[in-house]
Amino acid sequence: MKRIIALVLALVMMFALAACSGGGGTKISGEVSYDIPEGKQIPDDAVLNVTIASHASWPYQEDWAVWNYIRESVGGTINVNAVPATDFATKFPLVMAAPDEFPDLMGFQGKPASFSDYCEQGAFLPLDDYEEFLPDYNAFWNSVPENEIWMKNIRKSAFDGKVYYTPTYGLERYTNMRTWLYRKDIFDKHGLQVPETMDGLYEVSKQLKELYPESYPFCVRSGLQNINVMGASWKPNFHYNVYYDFENEKWSYGATESDLMLDIVTYFNKMVNEGLVPADFLTINTSTWQELVSTNRGFIMPEYQVRIDFFNGMARTQYPDFNLTAMKPPRVDNGMGINMTNKYNQDPSGYAVLNTGDAGRIANAMRYINWLYSDEGAELTSWGKEGETYEIVDGKRQFIVENEADNAQTLYGFKTIGAYIRIDPECIDAGISAEQAATTDFIISNIYPNLDPTLYMELSSEDSAAAADYNTSINTFVEENLTKFIIGQRPLTEWDSFQEELEKLPIGDLLAIYERNYSNVNG
Repeated sequence: MKRIIALVLALVMMFALAACSGGGGTKISGEVSYDIPEGKQIPDDAVLNVTIASHASWPYQEDWAVWNYIRESVGGTINVNAVPATDFATKFPLVMAAPDEFPDLMGFQGKPASFSDYCEQGAFLPLDDYEEFLPDYNAFWNSVPENEIWMKNIRKSAFDGKVYYTPTYGLERYTNMRTWLYRKDIFDKHGLQVPETMDGLYEVSKQLKELYPESYPFCVRSGLQNINVMGASWKPNFHYNVYYDFENEKWSYGATESDLMLDIVTYFNKMVNEGLVPADFLTINTSTWQELVSTNRGFIMPEYQVRIDFFNGMARTQYPDFNLTAMKPPRVDNGMGINMTNKYNQDPSGYAVLNTGDAGRIANAMRYINWLYSDEGAELTSWGKEGETYEIVDGKRQFIVENEADNAQTLYGFKTIGAYIRIDPECIDAGISAEQAATTDFIISNIYPNLDPTLYMELSSEDSAAAADYNTSINTFVEENLTKFIIGQRPLTEWDSFQEELEKLPIGDLLAIYERNYSNVNG
């Protein structure tokens, strides 16, 4: 039913746009005003209507300092319509079905699955076609080091290679940062060595189990998802499902790599059987897992970096020496495994400019985007103003936060959806504890450098529906059986039969779709 509703809304959008222009998108007319006051970005009488997703953890507040700085610097009138992020997927197609009422910009928590379709229909505009209004945008991306340009390249559309969705910069130092964590205080107390290999992880987990019989030393959760996170321990960028094998330059489906996948399944089956991981690690809920870790019943885990501050702050009231910190990921000695996690640290948020059909409104929306990439825009949306949102202490900037329960996001709106595009990486460390910040460079050095294309790549409108159907049916079968093998509901002696079952699935057709679209993006 959801797919039918989405299809109907997409058709409504397509015919509405066609009615305006004869097909392809709203016809642009009107004049661009260059009567802009000095120090501002848009004319005084200009109005920008901005729709953004609002995160539940820091819901949009009109009086946030960051939005005051944006309004003061950009000029005109900026109206913000903040839609709860949980409702955005429902509201988005409704907005898109009424092109006569389009806002000027939309700020997304993550690009909607149907975004590319709307771009092809002409509802969103490519930044590449409006360079005259984007000098700071172009200057900035021309200045970044070569090893950071991927942040822009992953925003290129599959159908024409242009950028319709603003590339973000800076939050990859914080957002989705995955690593391995361990209880340093427990290891130090018992003279245990941090394991370099997965075999070493098994051995130290057994030692910890003897010391803490009620514990699950390797306290992994989110089972198959976290197996993907630590896949590089077996092979760079390995995932149990669709992934791009950078080392061999080809698309693959991990579960079909029989020997490698069997090694992973066998390893976790052993850990389950010996009580070294939670028996329900594939489905354990977050609150139960948090209780294990915070009460000396979980000591090693692949997790988000932010869990360092989360657990240390929570647990030290009961265990003053509690010290969860980052460790080098262990590897498998199979000739392929590396001491790294797979890469997930990309920021999925961004802006898109809608085709309102009004040349003046479009120009002002582009100028707004441009300012966010400027040095002034980055400064104000990263730090704000000295004496108001930050101060200098011992030669370093730090945010003015009076209560420990507060932070720069909730107090001032920094790093919230729509309130930034380019962030000063130094402000990231200023927003977390010095203890957690000290691990960031170490963690980044232990992340496989290539971001899997499935995390960002658009599929053509012709391929996206087929890929969704293939992924649903294939992944459901694979996940069900991998789970059974790991928890012992299906004997490992049936592994060859499982591989024969996989051969009957349209995995080759699915990989062909990804190969075709990846070639379009990288051709």
